[in-house]
Amino acid sequence: MNDRLDLAPGAGGSVAGAEEERLLTTGEFARRGLLSPKALRLYDRQGLLPPDRIDPDSGYRYYRPERLATARLIVRLRGLDMPLATVAEVLALPGPAAAERVAAYWAAVERRTASQRTLADHLRVQLSGLEGIDEMYRIEQRDVPEQLVLTEQRRARPQELDCFIPEATARLVALAEAHGGAVAAPFVVYHGDVNEDADGPVEVCVPVDPARAGGLTAAHRTEPAHREAYTRITKAQVEYPQILSAYDAVCAWMERAGTPRTGAGREVYFTDWNAAGPTDEVCDIAFPIGAPIGAPTGG
Repeated sequence: MNDRLDLAPGAGGSVAGAEEERLLTTGEFARRGLLSPKALRLYDRQGLLPPDRIDPDSGYRYYRPERLATARLIVRLRGLDMPLATVAEVLALPGPAAAERVAAYWAAVERRTASQRTLADHLRVQLSGLEGIDEMYRIEQRDVPEQLVLTEQRRARPQELDCFIPEATARLVALAEAHGGAVAAPFVVYHGDVNEDADGPVEVCVPVDPARAGGLTAAHRTEPAHREAYTRITKAQVEYPQILSAYDAVCAWMERAGTPRTGAGREVYFTDWNAAGPTDEVCDIAFPIGAPIGAPTGG
Protein backbone atom coordinates (compact mmCIF):
# COMPACT_ATOMS: atom_id res chain seq x y z
CA MET A 1 0.00 0.00 0.00
CA ASN A 2 1.31 3.45 -0.92
CA ASP A 3 1.91 5.51 2.24
CA ARG A 4 1.54 8.74 0.30
CA LEU A 5 -1.92 10.23 0.66
CA ASP A 6 -3.49 13.29 -0.86
CA LEU A 7 -4.06 16.07 1.61
CA ALA A 8 -7.50 17.38 2.42
CA PRO A 9 -9.33 19.10 -0.44
CA GLY A 10 -8.15 22.62 -0.86
CA ALA A 11 -4.93 21.99 1.07
CA GLY A 12 -3.05 20.98 -2.14
CA GLY A 13 -0.10 23.27 -2.59
CA SER A 14 -0.20 24.69 0.93
CA VAL A 15 2.02 21.86 2.20
CA ALA A 16 5.53 22.27 0.93
CA GLY A 17 8.27 19.68 0.58
CA ALA A 18 8.37 15.96 -0.18
CA GLU A 19 8.50 15.01 3.53
CA GLU A 20 5.32 16.91 4.31
CA GLU A 21 3.56 15.24 1.39
CA ARG A 22 4.05 11.88 3.14
CA LEU A 23 1.97 12.94 6.16
CA LEU A 24 -1.19 10.96 6.91
CA THR A 25 -4.58 12.49 7.53
CA THR A 26 -6.16 11.82 10.92
CA GLY A 27 -8.62 9.38 9.37
CA GLU A 28 -5.96 7.32 7.61
CA PHE A 29 -3.61 7.46 10.61
CA ALA A 30 -6.40 6.29 12.93
CA ARG A 31 -7.34 3.44 10.59
CA ARG A 32 -3.80 2.20 10.12
CA GLY A 33 -2.96 2.73 13.78
CA LEU A 34 -5.95 0.58 14.85
CA LEU A 35 -7.54 3.56 16.60
CA SER A 36 -10.94 5.13 16.35
CA PRO A 37 -10.95 8.83 15.38
CA LYS A 38 -12.49 9.55 18.79
CA ALA A 39 -9.61 7.77 20.57
CA LEU A 40 -7.07 9.63 18.44
CA ARG A 41 -8.64 12.95 19.44
CA LEU A 42 -8.50 11.87 23.12
CA TYR A 43 -4.83 10.88 22.87
CA ASP A 44 -4.10 14.19 21.17
CA ARG A 45 -5.73 16.12 24.06
CA GLN A 46 -3.78 14.01 26.58
CA GLY A 47 -0.48 14.73 24.81
CA LEU A 48 0.10 11.06 23.91
CA LEU A 49 -0.28 11.43 20.14
CA PRO A 50 -0.18 15.11 19.15
CA PRO A 51 -0.20 15.72 15.39
CA ASP A 52 3.04 16.42 13.55
CA ARG A 53 1.48 19.26 11.60
CA ILE A 54 -1.66 21.35 11.75
CA ASP A 55 -2.47 23.18 8.53
CA PRO A 56 -2.77 26.86 9.46
CA ASP A 57 -5.45 27.49 6.83
CA SER A 58 -7.69 24.43 7.07
CA GLY A 59 -6.95 23.27 10.63
CA TYR A 60 -6.45 19.71 9.37
CA ARG A 61 -4.10 17.55 11.44
CA TYR A 62 -1.43 15.30 9.93
CA TYR A 63 0.84 12.54 11.25
CA ARG A 64 4.10 10.99 10.10
CA PRO A 65 3.77 7.29 9.14
CA GLU A 66 6.64 6.42 11.49
CA ARG A 67 4.39 7.20 14.44
CA LEU A 68 2.05 4.34 13.64
CA ALA A 69 4.17 2.08 15.86
CA THR A 70 3.47 4.39 18.81
CA ALA A 71 -0.23 4.44 18.02
CA ARG A 72 -0.39 0.64 17.93
CA LEU A 73 1.58 0.40 21.17
CA ILE A 74 -0.93 2.69 22.88
CA VAL A 75 -3.78 0.49 21.64
CA ARG A 76 -2.13 -2.60 23.12
CA LEU A 77 -1.37 -0.90 26.42
CA ARG A 78 -4.98 0.24 26.64
CA GLY A 79 -5.92 -3.39 26.01
CA LEU A 80 -4.47 -4.02 29.48
CA ASP A 81 -6.88 -1.39 30.86
CA MET A 82 -3.82 0.74 31.55
CA PRO A 83 -4.71 4.30 32.62
CA LEU A 84 -3.62 7.04 30.25
CA ALA A 85 -1.24 8.48 32.84
CA THR A 86 0.57 5.13 33.05
CA VAL A 87 0.59 4.85 29.24
CA ALA A 88 2.35 8.22 29.17
CA GLU A 89 4.96 6.91 31.63
CA VAL A 90 5.63 3.87 29.43
CA LEU A 91 5.97 5.98 26.28
CA ALA A 92 8.46 8.29 27.98
CA LEU A 93 10.82 5.46 28.98
CA PRO A 94 13.51 3.68 26.93
CA GLY A 95 12.75 0.09 25.90
CA PRO A 96 14.02 -1.93 28.89
CA ALA A 97 12.66 0.53 31.45
CA ALA A 98 9.33 0.64 29.61
CA ALA A 99 9.18 -3.16 29.74
CA GLU A 100 9.79 -3.07 33.50
CA ARG A 101 7.03 -0.48 33.94
CA VAL A 102 4.58 -2.68 32.05
CA ALA A 103 5.60 -5.68 34.18
CA ALA A 104 5.12 -3.66 37.38
CA TYR A 105 1.72 -2.46 36.23
CA TRP A 106 0.56 -5.97 35.41
CA ALA A 107 1.85 -7.36 38.72
CA ALA A 108 -0.28 -4.73 40.48
CA VAL A 109 -3.29 -5.76 38.36
CA GLU A 110 -2.80 -9.39 39.37
CA ARG A 111 -2.55 -8.43 43.05
CA ARG A 112 -5.71 -6.37 42.78
CA THR A 113 -7.54 -9.12 40.90
CA ALA A 114 -6.55 -11.73 43.48
CA SER A 115 -7.73 -9.43 46.26
CA GLN A 116 -11.01 -8.73 44.50
CA ARG A 117 -11.54 -12.46 43.93
CA THR A 118 -11.17 -13.18 47.63
CA LEU A 119 -13.39 -10.20 48.45
CA ALA A 120 -16.09 -11.63 46.18
CA ASP A 121 -15.75 -14.98 47.98
CA HIS A 122 -16.03 -13.21 51.33
CA LEU A 123 -19.16 -11.33 50.28
CA ARG A 124 -20.75 -14.48 48.89
CA VAL A 125 -20.14 -16.32 52.16
CA GLN A 126 -21.39 -13.44 54.29
CA LEU A 127 -24.53 -12.87 52.23
CA SER A 128 -25.37 -16.58 52.20
CA GLY A 129 -25.17 -16.87 55.99
CA LEU A 130 -21.72 -18.57 55.93
CA GLU A 131 -22.94 -21.26 53.54
CA GLY A 132 -19.97 -22.96 51.89
CA ILE A 133 -17.39 -21.57 54.32
CA ASP A 134 -16.25 -25.10 55.26
CA GLU A 135 -15.12 -25.70 51.68
CA MET A 136 -13.11 -22.47 51.63
CA TYR A 137 -11.00 -23.03 54.75
CA ARG A 138 -9.34 -26.10 56.25
CA ILE A 139 -9.29 -25.94 60.05
CA GLU A 140 -6.41 -27.64 61.89
CA GLN A 141 -5.13 -27.80 65.46
CA ARG A 142 -1.68 -27.57 67.03
CA ASP A 143 0.04 -27.14 70.37
CA VAL A 144 1.98 -23.93 70.96
CA PRO A 145 4.63 -23.87 73.70
CA GLU A 146 5.05 -21.06 76.20
CA GLN A 147 6.82 -18.11 74.59
CA LEU A 148 8.63 -15.01 75.80
CA VAL A 149 7.60 -12.24 73.42
CA LEU A 150 8.62 -8.65 72.80
CA THR A 151 5.46 -6.61 72.35
CA GLU A 152 4.15 -3.36 70.96
CA GLN A 153 0.50 -2.49 71.42
CA ARG A 154 -1.80 0.29 70.24
CA ARG A 155 -5.34 1.00 69.18
CA ALA A 156 -5.83 0.91 65.42
CA ARG A 157 -8.53 0.96 62.76
CA PRO A 158 -8.39 -1.45 59.79
CA GLN A 159 -6.85 1.17 57.48
CA GLU A 160 -4.01 1.73 59.97
CA LEU A 161 -2.94 -1.91 60.24
CA ASP A 162 -1.08 -1.95 56.91
CA CYS A 163 1.43 0.46 58.43
CA PHE A 164 1.34 -0.45 62.10
CA ILE A 165 1.86 -4.22 61.79
CA PRO A 166 4.95 -4.22 59.50
CA GLU A 167 6.53 -1.21 61.18
CA ALA A 168 6.05 -2.57 64.71
CA THR A 169 7.26 -6.01 63.60
CA ALA A 170 10.41 -4.48 62.12
CA ARG A 171 11.10 -2.55 65.32
CA LEU A 172 10.64 -5.64 67.50
CA VAL A 173 12.73 -7.87 65.24
CA ALA A 174 15.53 -5.29 65.46
CA LEU A 175 15.26 -5.30 69.27
CA ALA A 176 15.30 -9.10 69.27
CA GLU A 177 18.71 -9.13 67.54
CA ALA A 178 20.35 -8.08 70.81
CA HIS A 179 18.94 -11.24 72.41
CA GLY A 180 19.70 -13.85 69.79
CA GLY A 181 17.05 -12.84 67.29
CA ALA A 182 13.45 -13.95 66.82
CA VAL A 183 13.01 -17.66 67.54
CA ALA A 184 9.52 -18.12 66.07
CA ALA A 185 7.10 -16.45 63.69
CA PRO A 186 5.84 -12.98 64.68
CA PHE A 187 2.14 -12.81 65.48
CA VAL A 188 -0.53 -10.18 66.01
CA VAL A 189 -3.10 -10.50 68.81
CA TYR A 190 -6.45 -8.71 68.57
CA HIS A 191 -7.55 -7.98 72.13
CA GLY A 192 -10.76 -6.42 70.82
CA ASP A 193 -12.65 -6.07 67.57
CA VAL A 194 -10.99 -4.06 64.81
CA ASN A 195 -13.46 -2.71 62.27
CA GLU A 196 -15.04 0.55 61.14
CA ASP A 197 -16.45 1.05 64.65
CA ALA A 198 -13.79 -0.45 66.95
CA ASP A 199 -10.02 -0.18 67.31
CA GLY A 200 -8.78 -3.16 69.27
CA PRO A 201 -6.31 -2.78 70.88
CA VAL A 202 -3.85 -4.63 68.65
CA GLU A 203 -0.62 -6.22 69.92
CA VAL A 204 2.36 -7.22 67.76
CA CYS A 205 4.53 -9.97 69.29
CA VAL A 206 7.99 -11.30 68.39
CA PRO A 207 9.17 -14.42 70.28
CA VAL A 208 12.71 -14.46 71.70
CA ASP A 209 14.81 -17.07 73.52
CA PRO A 210 14.28 -16.76 77.32
CA ALA A 211 17.77 -18.11 77.88
CA ARG A 212 19.24 -15.09 76.05
CA ALA A 213 16.88 -12.45 77.44
CA GLY A 214 19.21 -11.19 80.17
CA GLY A 215 19.09 -7.42 80.43
CA LEU A 216 15.90 -7.20 78.41
CA THR A 217 14.37 -3.74 78.95
CA ALA A 218 11.90 -3.54 76.05
CA ALA A 219 8.22 -4.28 76.69
CA HIS A 220 7.72 -8.03 76.93
CA ARG A 221 5.48 -10.68 78.42
CA THR A 222 5.04 -14.45 78.57
CA GLU A 223 2.50 -15.98 76.19
CA PRO A 224 1.10 -19.11 77.89
CA ALA A 225 1.35 -22.51 76.29
CA HIS A 226 -1.91 -23.44 74.60
CA ARG A 227 -3.62 -25.49 71.96
CA GLU A 228 -5.04 -23.55 69.04
CA ALA A 229 -7.34 -24.00 66.08
CA TYR A 230 -6.19 -22.27 62.92
CA THR A 231 -6.60 -21.94 59.19
CA ARG A 232 -3.96 -20.92 56.65
CA ILE A 233 -4.63 -18.10 54.18
CA THR A 234 -2.96 -16.44 51.21
CA LYS A 235 -1.61 -12.92 50.95
CA ALA A 236 -4.69 -11.84 48.98
CA GLN A 237 -6.96 -13.24 51.69
CA VAL A 238 -5.22 -11.12 54.34
CA GLU A 239 -6.87 -8.01 52.86
CA TYR A 240 -9.61 -6.42 54.92
CA PRO A 241 -12.53 -7.20 54.98
CA GLN A 242 -12.08 -10.61 53.30
CA ILE A 243 -9.77 -11.73 56.12
CA LEU A 244 -12.88 -11.74 58.33
CA SER A 245 -14.13 -14.83 56.48
CA ALA A 246 -11.15 -16.79 57.81
CA TYR A 247 -11.94 -15.67 61.36
CA ASP A 248 -15.58 -16.65 60.79
CA ALA A 249 -14.48 -20.07 59.54
CA VAL A 250 -12.43 -20.84 62.66
CA CYS A 251 -15.17 -19.53 64.96
CA ALA A 252 -17.81 -21.60 63.15
CA TRP A 253 -15.64 -24.71 63.52
CA MET A 254 -15.18 -24.08 67.25
CA GLU A 255 -18.92 -23.67 67.71
CA ARG A 256 -19.72 -26.88 65.84
CA ALA A 257 -17.03 -28.80 67.73
CA GLY A 258 -18.15 -27.45 71.10
CA THR A 259 -14.60 -26.18 71.64
CA PRO A 260 -14.33 -23.11 73.90
CA ARG A 261 -12.13 -20.18 72.95
CA THR A 262 -9.56 -19.50 75.67
CA GLY A 263 -7.74 -16.51 74.20
CA ALA A 264 -7.89 -13.68 71.71
CA GLY A 265 -7.77 -14.26 67.95
CA ARG A 266 -4.43 -13.79 66.26
CA GLU A 267 -2.59 -13.73 62.96
CA VAL A 268 0.70 -15.64 62.71
CA TYR A 269 2.93 -14.38 59.88
CA PHE A 270 5.24 -17.29 59.11
CA THR A 271 6.93 -16.23 55.86
CA ASP A 272 8.53 -13.26 54.10
CA TRP A 273 5.58 -10.96 53.36
CA ASN A 274 7.38 -8.81 50.80
CA ALA A 275 8.61 -11.78 48.76
CA ALA A 276 5.20 -13.50 48.69
CA GLY A 277 2.81 -13.31 45.75
CA PRO A 278 -0.98 -12.83 46.03
CA THR A 279 -1.68 -16.57 46.01
CA ASP A 280 1.16 -17.58 48.36
CA GLU A 281 0.22 -18.72 51.87
CA VAL A 282 1.56 -16.23 54.39
CA CYS A 283 -0.56 -16.24 57.52
CA ASP A 284 -2.47 -18.42 59.99
CA ILE A 285 -5.69 -17.18 61.58
CA ALA A 286 -5.73 -18.82 65.01
CA PHE A 287 -7.60 -18.97 68.31
CA PRO A 288 -6.38 -20.57 71.56
CA ILE A 289 -8.85 -23.31 72.50
CA GLY A 290 -9.72 -25.57 75.39
CA ALA A 291 -10.96 -29.15 75.41
CA PRO A 292 -14.38 -29.71 73.80
CA ILE A 293 -17.24 -29.26 76.25
CA GLY A 294 -18.19 -32.65 77.68
CA ALA A 295 -14.88 -34.26 76.69
CA PRO A 296 -13.13 -36.38 79.36
CA THR A 297 -10.43 -34.36 81.18
CA GLY A 298 -8.14 -37.17 82.33
CA GLY A 299 -7.09 -37.79 85.90
